[in-house]
Amino acid sequence: MKRLSPESAPAGTPRRPFGPQAPVGIVHLGLGAFHRAHQAVYTQMVDDAGEWGICGATQRSATVVEQLRPQGGLYSVMERGPSQTRLEIIGQIRDVVDGRTETGRLIARLADPAVRVVTLTITEKGYRSGPGGALDRLITGLGARAERDAGPLTVLPCDNLNGNGEVLRDLVRENLSGDLADWVENNVRYPCSMVDRIVPATTDADRAEAGARLGAQDAGLVVAEPFRQWVIQDDFAAGRPAWEKAGAELVADVAPYERRKIRVLNGSHSLLAYLGALRGYRTIAQAASDDDLAQAAWRLIEQDVAPTLASDGLEVLDYGRTVLERFTNPALPHLTTQVAMDGSLKLGPRLLGTIRDARAAGRMPQGAVLGVAAWMVYVGKACQEGVLPLDDPHAQALREAVARPTGLVESLLGLDLVFGPDLRDDQDFRTCLTERVAEVSRQPVVKTA
Repeated sequence: MKRLSPESAPAGTPRRPFGPQAPVGIVHLGLGAFHRAHQAVYTQMVDDAGEWGICGATQRSATVVEQLRPQGGLYSVMERGPSQTRLEIIGQIRDVVDGRTETGRLIARLADPAVRVVTLTITEKGYRSGPGGALDRLITGLGARAERDAGPLTVLPCDNLNGNGEVLRDLVRENLSGDLADWVENNVRYPCSMVDRIVPATTDADRAEAGARLGAQDAGLVVAEPFRQWVIQDDFAAGRPAWEKAGAELVADVAPYERRKIRVLNGSHSLLAYLGALRGYRTIAQAASDDDLAQAAWRLIEQDVAPTLASDGLEVLDYGRTVLERFTNPALPHLTTQVAMDGSLKLGPRLLGTIRDARAAGRMPQGAVLGVAAWMVYVGKACQEGVLPLDDPHAQALREAVARPTGLVESLLGLDLVFGPDLRDDQDFRTCLTERVAEVSRQPVVKTA
């Protein structure tokens, strides 16, 4: 079967210039599946004039470059609903760059006056300074842009962090000084945004189905649910695509939407991932279809999260019902162990924020504590028994903690990189957490395909 390309693509496929000389208006750092199923889709829907082509840069491997470059940047999004599958070809990516080996090309793109927006999906662990990382490349690019005086720029993070724009702004400031710091302060803005779409890992079966539909092999295929959402703080330095025409919400303050999404959707996602993996469920859909686990997720949303969000003014319970319904979509085999990745970074915004707010109000959030307990048991089994994968940037610190003779709760609660002294010194919380860890440890294990 032929490889998907501008020549082999079906009639009606977007056809734009591709390659190092192709004009672009957006540079994206972190060219993974989520960006291709989310921001690139929104941009294609509104870029009738072709001024917002995307140059996508990979961060950790050349895989996506190898997938998309031979295809002229084309790829397809397979949208899987419970009863219907839809396939769409995306042609918004006009250039791809290997951020590790083609750094010069990436920096040149960041310094190009035609580029007015930089977007990022680098995961929570990407927001740490380090040689060769995404932030290091961004800062180098800002320096090149300042030297060229290439005009104002908006840097828009799209990762699951509270106040992601503010976090990014502060990290950039910490790494700049002198004239460059002044130029960046006067020319660069960092709006916050909240993104939502479930994008599971693409399987060989997905690729085979897409190939049959397209009549061409698509190495860059991504799979996604029908639902998508993007809430963006409307604070741009030099224009932007009209994303609102594709359904994005442009607002003055993203924070309430962020809190709702991270605590309701991401919090319940993590709870289902850890409890589900411990029960032997391979996918989130299987876990969410287990009555006991579904009830635990709903208690987290209704009894723990909703009261902490009451002052934000957004509806929570109907949103939560929609979230849990999305999780049960059998057409999306989102792996529990995939969602369980990077737990040491995700636990804080997804569950600990709810716990802290509830404790400040005098409540014990049983569902959120259950989620933390499930994470602890998951980590313990991954470290001691090796029956589950431990994919975490702090894996070594977790292994060292679990190996201590003080017991699982005491050992992991002592990690400042996850917990703070406020929770560690809350005796009622410690007691409840210990009880929930014992409860989770007794869970029955099921066998699933």
